[in-house]
Amino acid sequence: MKSKQFKTIIDLLANFKDEDTCIKYFESIRFKDGDYCPHCGHSEIYRFKGGKRFRCAKCKQDFTIKTGTIFGESKISLQKWFVAIYLLTTSNKGISSVQLSKQVGVTQKTAWFMDHRIRKAMKQNKGQLFGKVEIDETYIGGKDKNKHWKKRVGGTQGRSLACKVPVMGMLQRGGKVKVKVLSDVKMITLEKEIVDSIKIGSQLYTDEFRSYKKIGKLYPHRCVKHKEGQYVRKGGEIHTNGIESFWTTFKRAYYGTYHHISVKHLQRYVDEFSYRFNNRVDFDKLFTGVVESVAESKVLKYNSLISKKYTLTYGKKSKVSQLITA
Repeated sequence: MKSKQFKTIIDLLANFKDEDTCIKYFESIRFKDGDYCPHCGHSEIYRFKGGKRFRCAKCKQDFTIKTGTIFGESKISLQKWFVAIYLLTTSNKGISSVQLSKQVGVTQKTAWFMDHRIRKAMKQNKGQLFGKVEIDETYIGGKDKNKHWKKRVGGTQGRSLACKVPVMGMLQRGGKVKVKVLSDVKMITLEKEIVDSIKIGSQLYTDEFRSYKKIGKLYPHRCVKHKEGQYVRKGGEIHTNGIESFWTTFKRAYYGTYHHISVKHLQRYVDEFSYRFNNRVDFDKLFTGVVESVAESKVLKYNSLISKKYTLTYGKKSKVSQLITA
């Protein structure tokens, strides 16, 4: 399937001028390897007149081109979904549900739901990084001084997890980034994530944080000492400026666009930024890549989105508030 190329939203709407065009395009992506039933996987299906509904020849169940995907049985038109995907993939600092609702013509609640379904399609792949890899962790949460005095915790500076959540980033120089939300920054936690995400033999660059102290037994390891005002060593070779630049973009969006992010949904937000960063060179493939992922991803139900239950990556749930506010 040839990637669609859109330089502007006008190009997008010109290509997808009506719902039938959108359905045919999505059908060409979803059934690119042949027809199949999303209920039982059978390869023989019947097409109803009009091309909007199908029936499986084996299980006899009816379905649409959206069934079994992130679109689900949504009554929102594919044209609006495609506009939402375009806006989310081309906005470097993301787009809030309030703004998306205005652009697409849906309620804020619906736009928020659409946002999270699209982010699920932006989930990071499981491949490992290799080569020169920069590693750094950041801490997402509101500043204690901005809170009402009754809600202030105290002692939350630096790497304190009293009211913040740690997020670990690994950037292959000239390549991709992998980002993971963690429950703590203990040595065993960071080492496990590094081994899972980076091939043995890669050169690692970190700061002087003590949890990276023993990683040199598994990988060649160099560090910079930020506490001493050291940010670059040996002619510019040893530094973590690349991954720190990624954090800068993410935090600008966090404070300026989203304002607050719940702990439960934080991983999807970092997936969103990782996806845009990893496809920064192939802008023409951004839209098609997400649509292809949508066709392969399962439904994200609204009840699971609003549920108060969640688990972090490692260990038990920490004493972090449900909402991390700026």
